[in-house]
Amino acid sequence: MNFINFGPNQNEIINEEKKPSDELQEKRKKELEDFAILVLEGVIDDLTFTPDKKNHEDIKILDEQIHETMNNIALKNSKHLLPGDKQKVSKLVTDEILSYGPITSLLEDPTVTEVMVNGPDKVYIERAGKIEKTDKVFRNNQHVLHTIDKIVAPIGRRVDESSPMVDARLPDGSRVNIIIPPLAIKGPTITIRKFSTDPFGLEDLISFGSLNMNMAKFLRSCVRGRLNIIVSGGTGSGKTTLMNVISGFISHDERIVTIEDAAEVQLQQEHVVTLESRSANIEGKGKVSIRDLVVNSLRMRPDRIIVGEVRSGEALDMLQAMNTGHDGSITTVHANTPRDALSRLETMVLMAGMDLPSKAIREQISAALDLIIQISRFNDGTRKVTKISEVTGMENDTITLQDIFYYKQDGFDETNRVIGKYTPTGVVPSFMEKLRAHGENVQSSIFKNGE
Repeated sequence: MNFINFGPNQNEIINEEKKPSDELQEKRKKELEDFAILVLEGVIDDLTFTPDKKNHEDIKILDEQIHETMNNIALKNSKHLLPGDKQKVSKLVTDEILSYGPITSLLEDPTVTEVMVNGPDKVYIERAGKIEKTDKVFRNNQHVLHTIDKIVAPIGRRVDESSPMVDARLPDGSRVNIIIPPLAIKGPTITIRKFSTDPFGLEDLISFGSLNMNMAKFLRSCVRGRLNIIVSGGTGSGKTTLMNVISGFISHDERIVTIEDAAEVQLQQEHVVTLESRSANIEGKGKVSIRDLVVNSLRMRPDRIIVGEVRSGEALDMLQAMNTGHDGSITTVHANTPRDALSRLETMVLMAGMDLPSKAIREQISAALDLIIQISRFNDGTRKVTKISEVTGMENDTITLQDIFYYKQDGFDETNRVIGKYTPTGVVPSFMEKLRAHGENVQSSIFKNGE
């Protein structure tokens, strides 16, 4: 590899008032990255311990080793590095050793909510609800696989050709999905759903326009009144965020059991038991499913059961729990409307392997559920609660619903953002007596339709 002088060159005269072209910037960036690879290899060869990024002494020793190696390589090749170039190289090497390589800065950026790696040269992020491509790149597929190993190794997961898909999480709770070749044709793919270290509260959702004050007060009373609630929505619509917020209304003297594939529910209560499913080991043994955990949770004396998401046969066990004294349970489901959510639940109950007639399943669903909250992501990136619907019972063979609040979209403003308003339907829920029995006095005026 030919080394390039990153500092001033007497043979080149650059007008400082002129910005370097994109091509020159890209060339200099590539040169720094190539130089950083050499420094990284030298540091790894010389390191006699595994640095812990939480240990300040380890970080200090690593930093000194990086700068010493960097200076030696530059001196050996008679090259001069500007201070800014040294900082960039040091950051690249540190990120590789302590963190997750090129995507480290994206994970540290609080404005980024999702990081998506579609192979080595295509890294995307979601910011403010919008997806955008970044200038971050990995060297090759092996570089991406190396980063994947750093993600999954600490939690005892593995990714290889025999097990090319995995769900994992980062130490900060961010959820990670990984899929590699041969299933991912264009290279190893990483999807990271980040979660704020400071979880959103109800006031945040109101300020974002995700719901209004009357809806917020109503949902607070529904949770405190121990209604069984499903949060329904599409991928990335904000289901988990909304569930986190409304779960915050649960009393601190209740025992809560949370069940998830990858723990991401962030409850602030003290008495919380967090359960996480487990994949099979390399011998194909040791798998513990969500359904296994739901069944086990019934023996743990829970006041509330919160399932991060029902996807399969665990829906049956969840409904049975709701019907056998575990009031106030909450879960999420992927669906585009409240009616679709009921249809999906019926399908998932059938996946439990029980040969139940459709009517019996629907009766179980209608008896178990009280409320469906539908949340959607709009084209402008905003997330809004589009419907709050009550499950009122059965009529013939059909589960009946009635909308209590809904979002009426009026169009778009001059910046192409969605405009509309939250409107009550005028229907007073039939479970008001149940809420009053738990000390929740909901003003009937919030249900009046002003239109």
